Amino acid sequence: MKLLLHCCCAPCSAAILEWLSEQNIRPTLFFYNPNIYPEEEYQRRKDELKRYAQSLHLEYIDGDYRHDLWRQAIQGLEDEPERGARCSKCFKLRLEATARLAAERGFTHIATTLASSRWKNLEQINQAGHRAVATYPELVFWDKNWRKDGLSERRRILLQLNGFYNQNYCGCEFSFR
Repeated sequence: MKLLLHCCCAPCSAAILEWLSEQNIRPTLFFYNPNIYPEEEYQRRKDELKRYAQSLHLEYIDGDYRHDLWRQAIQGLEDEPERGARCSKCFKLRLEATARLAAERGFTHIATTLASSRWKNLEQINQAGHRAVATYPELVFWDKNWRKDGLSERRRILLQLNGFYNQNYCGCEFSFR
């Protein structure tokens, strides 16, 4: 398995990366999160993940921060509730970019750490992931439920052990509500 793992932040990634390591899977990390606002928050999350990836000697790919394009993509959905149509569109955008990069670079699988968050709708994430790989027959979306098997508890432990910055909202300006 050659895995490109879309990562939203270090706290959501840590337990997953530990579990993958135990399975002898060394993913390449892809930080593509144009939804994060403001830019200082984006930079803070990116730096934290990059630092953690370096400590684990994992390859890290930095996606472009084009918040303006993200805003265009979700236009008209600003008033949607969390877990609504705006989130579906956001997942779609981010996982399509992940699938495109994976196909270009010869990966066999993609997955996302978004699926570890209790604040996210797992079904929305999985639908977006499966749609993202649909045009790439050589690519599989790995829809593992990263909330099971003690990974949520391990996330909390690793957050403290690593002294991660832990945000209190998903990232977009509309999730402040």
